[in-house]
Amino acid sequence: MPKKIVSSDRAPKAIGPYSQAVDAGDLVFCSGQIPLDPAGGQIVGPGDVVAQTERVLQNLAAVLQAAGLTLGHVVRTTVYMTDLAEFAKMNEVYARHFATEPPARSTVQVSALPRGVRVEIDAIARR
Repeated sequence: MPKKIVSSDRAPKAIGPYSQAVDAGDLVFCSGQIPLDPAGGQIVGPGDVVAQTERVLQNLAAVLQAAGLTLGHVVRTTVYMTDLAEFAKMNEVYARHFATEPPARSTVQVSALPRGVRVEIDAIARR
């Protein structure tokens, strides 16, 4: 089965040579989302990991919806943070979006993220 590019106007446009997501049959691979408001392209909640995590998960949900899926279909995520001291705050927001049967996850601290944001999350979903 050939791959299909997935995109949503309800999530930020790709800011480089990549797709918002790639549908590969049973699996949909979502590129990392950062807390950009899709309407204006501005960073949401500068310095506020709670607001940024909320926007990131809304962006992921929009991309998944364009593929006919929901966050409930997500089987794996990777969370990238610039400061793991903020892990508990990020995790509270994350837990609200994945309240039942949460996906497998890795969380890593990185030295920097695009546009100086505090959190980025990518995902793999299964039909």
